[in-house]
Amino acid sequence: MRLLHIMDSDDYENCTRLTVRHSARAIIISDGNIAMIRSLENNYFKFPGGGIEPNESKEDALIRETLEETGLHIIPDTIKELGYIHRIRKSLKSDDECFVQNNYYYFCEVTDEVSPTKYDEGELHERF
Repeated sequence: MRLLHIMDSDDYENCTRLTVRHSARAIIISDGNIAMIRSLENNYFKFPGGGIEPNESKEDALIRETLEETGLHIIPDTIKELGYIHRIRKSLKSDDECFVQNNYYYFCEVTDEVSPTKYDEGELHERF
């Protein structure tokens, strides 16, 4: 997958530990609308999706996370790679930890079916 952008805060010179996280994000455009998740707690928007579990494909994570966060059902045959953003910065949790995240973005379409959302504790705290 092609690299779209590097976000490097260059604030991690004293880090001695590394945490790496990979996520899959859905770009869903339908009838001129774009599906986004909004955090009422921290006032930001993001594309639906989230962390890729061990032994889970990017596409499977994309489908699972989008369903959990939006209730939207991705049509697997419509998934098309866009690229990824590589992010590196000092962790917000610890001064000696460096956080690296690769966010993989995919265009996709969804069915008309909408299921209930299933937010985890962090997402509930963010008031998605």
